[in-house]
Amino acid sequence: MAERADNAPRSAEPPPAAAPRRGAAMSVLPRGGVRLRTLVLIRWGAVAGQAFTVAVVHWGLGFGMPVLAVGGTIALSALLNLTVSIGRPGSARIDDREAAVFLAFDILQLAVLLYLTGGLINPFSLLLLAPVAIGATILSLASNVALTLLTIASIALLGLVYQPLPWKGPLPNLPDIYQVGIWAGLSLTTLLITLYGWRLAEEQRQMADALAAAQAALAREQQLSALGALAAAAAHELGSPLSTIAVVTKEMQREIEFDDPLREDVELLAAESERCRSILARLSTDPAGDVSDSYTLVPLPALIEAAAQNYAREEIDVAFESGPAGEGVPKTAPIQLRSPEIMQGIGNIVQNAVSFARKEVRVATRWTRDWSEVEVVDDGPGFSEALLDELGTPFISTRQGQEGHMGLGVFIAKTLLERTGANVTFGNRSDTGGGAAVSVRWSNPVFKAT
Repeated sequence: MAERADNAPRSAEPPPAAAPRRGAAMSVLPRGGVRLRTLVLIRWGAVAGQAFTVAVVHWGLGFGMPVLAVGGTIALSALLNLTVSIGRPGSARIDDREAAVFLAFDILQLAVLLYLTGGLINPFSLLLLAPVAIGATILSLASNVALTLLTIASIALLGLVYQPLPWKGPLPNLPDIYQVGIWAGLSLTTLLITLYGWRLAEEQRQMADALAAAQAALAREQQLSALGALAAAAAHELGSPLSTIAVVTKEMQREIEFDDPLREDVELLAAESERCRSILARLSTDPAGDVSDSYTLVPLPALIEAAAQNYAREEIDVAFESGPAGEGVPKTAPIQLRSPEIMQGIGNIVQNAVSFARKEVRVATRWTRDWSEVEVVDDGPGFSEALLDELGTPFISTRQGQEGHMGLGVFIAKTLLERTGANVTFGNRSDTGGGAAVSVRWSNPVFKAT
């Protein structure tokens, strides 16, 4: 089954839809978001390194350079750092635009320094890649594109316009093709750093967002389980007082005269006490996985049915099957602790199956001495063959960004079920009817037969 309602790309879905594709990541985390102190410290390190290098080259090694212009450029960066540090607390987080402007200034400052000291021939021209590398990990795609273009433009200008490289004696005569190679190498490296750095950082952000969503779903299920346990405890504790009230009320009914004005009140009291007892009885019973049995051992088929029951629809027939797989297998179903992970995981899978099914969803529970398995199949369009291998990863959905769908349903289900020791596989039905099939299998040590 699938990530249908939520996630699964389908190969055919009436009415015909566009070819399934991986939806764009919809991270809930803002880009930028880096602390101001971090960028300020990085810039202070750059300022210190630049000042030290100039001092060593000019006064230590005796290479001539425009010290005043170079020093002024470094001082301007230090002054900006001081202004930013004084104006805002270091713990403040800056947004994507502010971080991009911050790094753009660093690129321009480095470009000016290189212009004054030999352009691309200067071995320190590689430092132009540093702001790009930092931006790739924290900025949005648009900001990274802007920084990349700015860097490439700076490299191109530095290849054409620059002051002589500080040097003792005659300047080295480098072939034009070599200088073109430096320009091409720096430009290509800038593109690669931006592409791969941003892609890797984006995948990390996606995974963090998806795991946060999974934790939120699990926390919700745990809250529901806790409420069920509380209801069961309340039913148990209130049972005795209500029984006493019922006994006393019956005694009052026998003692009071038929025409007594209070008889109506006594009968009302008896009816309401009986009603309370009925409500508490429903809360305290164990109807095949009611939420009140949150932390009890239940048969696997009952557990699966309880997890799926909230997602049934009138127009979709949800059928449950259970039994041993093969001969010589105990007919008694395995038992398992009713865990929020299983309830939420199986629930998500069934919900997706119901959302994409045409008429029927079948939930089959089977077991042997070595494993226990739950298979959810439907008669819908099935999974796209092109994306079967990607199912279970975050942000896979044909309805990405529509109706609140972020492509996390299957990921959440798979993540939670794997926490219980399950192996989750996705596929399509091989019979004529077609449809999706999701298999959840646990090894024998996870489930114990009664």
